[in-house]
Amino acid sequence: MEKRMEDLLPIMAVEHDCLLSKQGDITIVYKAELPEIFTLSDQEYEAFHQSWIKAVKVLPKFCVFHKQDWFIQSGYKADFSNEDTSFLSRSSERFFNERPYLDHCCYIMLTKKPVGRKNSSSLFSSLIRNNLVPKEVLNPQTLQDFQDAVGQFKRIMEDSGFIKLSRLSNEELKSQSRKTGLVEKYCFLGGKEESFVFSDIQFSEGLTVGDKHCQLFTLGDAADLPGLCGSRINFDRYSTDKTKFSIGFASTLGQLLSCDHIYNQYLFIEDAQKTIQKLESKRLRLQSLSAYSRENLIARDAVNDFLNEAIAQQRLPVKAHFNVLAWSSDKEEFKEIKNKVSSALAQMDSAAKQETVGAAQIYWAGMPGNAADFPMNDTFDTFSEQAVCFLNMETGYKSSLSPMGIRLGDRLTGKPVHVDISDEPVKMGICTNRNKFILGPSGSGKSFFTNHMVRSYYEQGTHIVLVDVGHSYKGLCDMVKGYYFTYDEKNPIRFNPFYIGEGDSLDTEKKESIKTLLLALWKKDDETFNRSEYVALSNALQLYFEKLEREKGIFPCFDSFYEFLKEEFVGILQGDKVKEKDFDITNFLYVLRPYYQGGEFDYLLNATENLDLLKERFIVFELDNIKDHPILFPVVTIIIMEVFISKMRKLKGIRKMILIEEAWKAIAKEGMSEYIKYLFKTVRKFFGEAIVVTQEVEDIISSPVVKQAIINNSDCKILLDQSKYQNKFDQIQELLGLTDKEKALVMSVNKSNDPSKKYKEVFISLGSMSSKVYRTEVSLEEYLAYTTEESEKVKMNQYAAKFGGDIRKGIAAMAQEIRSKT
Repeated sequence: MEKRMEDLLPIMAVEHDCLLSKQGDITIVYKAELPEIFTLSDQEYEAFHQSWIKAVKVLPKFCVFHKQDWFIQSGYKADFSNEDTSFLSRSSERFFNERPYLDHCCYIMLTKKPVGRKNSSSLFSSLIRNNLVPKEVLNPQTLQDFQDAVGQFKRIMEDSGFIKLSRLSNEELKSQSRKTGLVEKYCFLGGKEESFVFSDIQFSEGLTVGDKHCQLFTLGDAADLPGLCGSRINFDRYSTDKTKFSIGFASTLGQLLSCDHIYNQYLFIEDAQKTIQKLESKRLRLQSLSAYSRENLIARDAVNDFLNEAIAQQRLPVKAHFNVLAWSSDKEEFKEIKNKVSSALAQMDSAAKQETVGAAQIYWAGMPGNAADFPMNDTFDTFSEQAVCFLNMETGYKSSLSPMGIRLGDRLTGKPVHVDISDEPVKMGICTNRNKFILGPSGSGKSFFTNHMVRSYYEQGTHIVLVDVGHSYKGLCDMVKGYYFTYDEKNPIRFNPFYIGEGDSLDTEKKESIKTLLLALWKKDDETFNRSEYVALSNALQLYFEKLEREKGIFPCFDSFYEFLKEEFVGILQGDKVKEKDFDITNFLYVLRPYYQGGEFDYLLNATENLDLLKERFIVFELDNIKDHPILFPVVTIIIMEVFISKMRKLKGIRKMILIEEAWKAIAKEGMSEYIKYLFKTVRKFFGEAIVVTQEVEDIISSPVVKQAIINNSDCKILLDQSKYQNKFDQIQELLGLTDKEKALVMSVNKSNDPSKKYKEVFISLGSMSSKVYRTEVSLEEYLAYTTEESEKVKMNQYAAKFGGDIRKGIAAMAQEIRSKT
């Protein structure tokens, strides 16, 4: 005969933000935000474990601690609503759309049973009987005392710094016309509100809710438990010979169990004194029977040890039960569920027991607010220290709420997460600057990650200056139509430091950078200049720019400056009777003659295009062909610094980024290293960030000035696969100031990647206070834009040529062809 749900439902009312059962049980519900998986160290697991123990101890007797973790298979929902989204961002949204992942939410329910309430068992579940409310519930002081104890529980847990608890209100607990309440959600296993459907619940042939066939696996017998338990276990997939990677003891039943399931964890806090008295009686019975059976003798010793530990170490005896309720509508997956759960329990060294006869009562007791109705014959005696080892302590990766950031993927599924490694860490006090240091050997995916990061920042309005060696950013620069300065014989690199763009002005900084450039061209590294030469150059520049103001027809460039010196400034010096030893104009003009019209380097400082660098948002300086050139290289490095410092000081309220890729050659030059040192120390004051990318740590160590400036002033450290250096990683760890926890994370990078997907992992440390490993997984279109493989770049350029040089259309066509083949 069918029964109506409302007749059987054990929950009577929702009042004062509490669930009230028909048996008089009061339940307060919290939604918990747990730490992200793969982010805690051994010491942090132990500290978190101790917090649980302390919190459970403040709960009053006749209280039930019920932690319910929901893990629902979901798909990532792409956002195509923004019409301003770029070509690559749309490609990324399409690529990740419907990416499956395990969505997690956690509830902690604390239930106070009335004094004298009879413990439930499989025979006396509220599924079978109904009772009137006990008198004690009508006493307002009872609720107040319970709320005080629960408040202490919340404070202890939140003070640990690992968890955030928010109490559910009446509106969140109750069902409403278009919103499911917590009880309704559990009864019908409704993962998402928008997909919620009312269903029949059947217990006749197993447990079935609508079309969901459920299996219940329990840990309710001491015989099924592992011999040892702790706050953490080693995760072999990410461990190495030298580093052990930790996860929570029960993580295999949580985030690592890839099916729809609920992990229920119960602790029943009874009257400790009565529990000990009962066990003393049991010990005496076993003592008297020990002569007849070896089992009785062993059981007597076990009970004796338990009592000794309870009294000597002031342990809190509790009853505990843990179960996994897994379900599936797919028959094929339903067959696999048992294997998955059994394997997860085996990793904890536990035996899987599939519950059939008592499944209905256990499922019913899992209903929020009905934990006190749990059948106690399915629990075991233990101490709170051991019981809390079985709590799920972690959740999946969370996205930052900050509007700024980059898209990376979580380690388990690749679900896209929004990560802010610039603004949010500074606001939270984790970092004091936005500078970054990126380290990764060749082939580790370093260029891929930096391309991805740079594109994300560019699309969010950042002005970017890149100093590159190896043409890693050519594709991206073409994509965003930026300026690409490179040197080849047919099209040599050209600048014009004398040009003043619209909105720019001839300030002291501009004059100083031109003077520095002229002195670098005139004097060798080991030559010094005297005060009179510096003053003469200052005067020359001042008079030259005054002439430009008067005579608008003159184009500002090195040629016109050189002519001004030769035709006018020589006469001014003679009129002022400046001696040759104070400023040798003849020598100056002779040495700088190669940069004038008709000279060997006449192209270098006389550019007539790509002039307005202040307003250009994406500029790449490719130094590959000139990094060893004694003349071109110093000039280019000075101009790069002048461009960025000009942006830094003049673009108020706009984010700026300078990224120096493989720049040890540049850094080795003393003049450049001083610039780098200045940049890393001051760029934070101008809403900017400086980034250095390198393959070898030795490249940075080789310059002591830069070593201290870069590493000490880069709060964000990004490392890619370091497996090549695992035997000498201690040196890198010491240099970068990484903790042992961060070392274990770095050494786990790319250790157990999904072979069906193409990606590399990246480790990000923010001020050594927040460290995580993410996937850098991109769409095919992004891959083609970022690739550094020569054959792929050549093919992509051929495709682009078919569409009149349009790189977007070329990438789209090439991607379509690759997909059609696969």
